[in-house]
Amino acid sequence: MNTRPPAILFMGDLVIVARQTRLITEAHRRGYAPLLVVTPYTDPARLAELRADPDHPLSKLADVVEVEDAKVDFVVPGIQPLLRRYDVKAVLCIGDFFVEPVGVVADCLGVPGAGSAASRMSRNKMLQRTALPDLSPTFQVVTPGERGGPIADDVTFPVVVKPVGRFSSLGVRQVHERSELADVLATYPEDETVLVESRVVGPEFSVEALTQNGQVLWSGVTSKRTNESGGVFFTEMGHTSPAELSDVDRQALVDANAEVLRRLGFRDGISHAEFRLSASGPVMMEIATRLPGDGITFLWELATGQPLEPVMIDLALGLPTSYPEPRRRACQVYLEHEYGALRDVTSTDAPVSWVTRDDTWPAFTPQAADAPAQAHSVLVTVVPGEELGPQTDSEARSASVIFDLPLAEETAPLVPKYAATVTIEVDAEGRSAA
Repeated sequence: MNTRPPAILFMGDLVIVARQTRLITEAHRRGYAPLLVVTPYTDPARLAELRADPDHPLSKLADVVEVEDAKVDFVVPGIQPLLRRYDVKAVLCIGDFFVEPVGVVADCLGVPGAGSAASRMSRNKMLQRTALPDLSPTFQVVTPGERGGPIADDVTFPVVVKPVGRFSSLGVRQVHERSELADVLATYPEDETVLVESRVVGPEFSVEALTQNGQVLWSGVTSKRTNESGGVFFTEMGHTSPAELSDVDRQALVDANAEVLRRLGFRDGISHAEFRLSASGPVMMEIATRLPGDGITFLWELATGQPLEPVMIDLALGLPTSYPEPRRRACQVYLEHEYGALRDVTSTDAPVSWVTRDDTWPAFTPQAADAPAQAHSVLVTVVPGEELGPQTDSEARSASVIFDLPLAEETAPLVPKYAATVTIEVDAEGRSAA
């Protein structure tokens, strides 16, 4: 007779888990013991402090284990004590690091999941390009030993250089001239393999999808703003869910994403793929078999009126589920800042949440479909005193504002309006940046 309590095993470090705590509380509400696997990136003392706080959602965690690294060879041995004490019914990934081990562990336990192969490929852009060359940019793999070798003639400049295994735009660089490439490649670690890809011209989008038994149940298209026009980096500076698109373009992106998921063998869960919409159609930038980053889950909650986390748990447990179509539009806008030590962030409109300092994200309240535009929160993802500089990747951003509006209204006029309500104060020659 099985006397072990039923449990749901989550994998992710505190910085991401704090954003998606509804997963923990929803598992607990359903009668499952929420378990968590973390790496040394999570401060154990801070996590213990939050677990001891009855008002914090992480107090609902039943057990936590730390593994040396978010790799299969460390995770599988590390969770053995949990598997002896609990009857694990579902495994979910929270964040990038644990994508592959979550897929493998779900297969080992015989519970729903993305699948080992899809999980492995989603953590490596080289594997994605190899599996989906017709949906990818023209590319060349450059290993450490090939840094000084020629680039194929069909790889046209400008190009984008991408490390095969990083995320959050880390290490992604644009190179305009063939003569500049060698110097850029020399900046990467000696053991890192990179892709050199022909630059795809066109706006960027992500497609979030909910899939069960290999069938896509729901898809949503999010438009992205990046800072690429002002330099060589591709940092995401804004998201709009759903994207302001024609029905034809939206369907093209949804169909391309469904084909990607089919060919990767993705089975169950949420996925987040990024595309460029070129003149000839969608071109895949990358796919991740996990929930989207930044505040996109909350954008969809504001847009549809329902949170994503309960559906994610349904999919992980193999339960019938559904998710509604959007009735509003929601936006996240990252703000420019001056360089220097962060002093303060203030707003004349929405409340300010220091999500990294406090390890707590605000609750978002969906509005009626025809309610006027509203700013919901200013999110600060750095801590006071942190040095702010160029926004070269996602980790270099400082603050953003989230607002929503009726579907029939345009977002463009509201972006500067709500950005102007926020002031980012830095110690830089006595100046501040708004």
